[in-house]
Amino acid sequence: MAKHTLIIITDKFEEMEFVCPFDVLLRGGVSVTTAGRSGSSVVGFRGLRLQTDVKFSDIAAETYDCVVLVGGPGCYTLRGDEPLKNFLVRHSEAEKLLCAICAAPLILHDAGLLQGKKHTAHPCTHDELTAAIATESVVADGNLITGAGPGVAAKFAFKILEHLTDKSTADSTAKSMVL
Repeated sequence: MAKHTLIIITDKFEEMEFVCPFDVLLRGGVSVTTAGRSGSSVVGFRGLRLQTDVKFSDIAAETYDCVVLVGGPGCYTLRGDEPLKNFLVRHSEAEKLLCAICAAPLILHDAGLLQGKKHTAHPCTHDELTAAIATESVVADGNLITGAGPGVAAKFAFKILEHLTDKSTADSTAKSMVL
C-alpha cells in the first residue's frame, strides 16, 4: 500500500522546496496531497500559482504517513496557528514522519516538536533555533527530517522518500532522474 504524504503550503512559499518533494515522492510511488493553509489557491514567493488539492481545514482531522512543511516567507504566517500545531503534535505522537525545510522548522519548534531532536534549518532561523546543526544540509532523527534551504530541496526530498519507502526505491528514483 502506498504511503500518503501531505504537503502544506501557504502564500509566499519557496517554490523549490515544494516542487522537489512533490515530484520526487510521486516518482517514488508515494501518494501526495497538497493542502493550502488559507484556501485552495496559493502563490509562491516568486509568483508560481498553484491550485492545491484541498484546504487544510477540510483535512485537519485526517492522518498521513508524512507531513511536509515548506519554507519561504509565507511559513512565518503559520507560526502560532493552533489547529496546525495540534495537527502536527498528533502526527508526532502517532510517530508519523514530520518534515520541514528552510524556515519551516520554526513551526515545529513552536509546537514543541524539536526538543531533543537533531535538526537543521535556514541560517536566518538560527537565532531562535540555537540547536540547529549549521554544518549539515539535511538531518534525519527518528520521525523528523529537516533541510536547510532551497538549495538542498532535492536531497531533502530523497531523504523523505528513503524513509517512506526504502533506500533501493530512493536510489532507483534518483537514477531514473539522472541524479
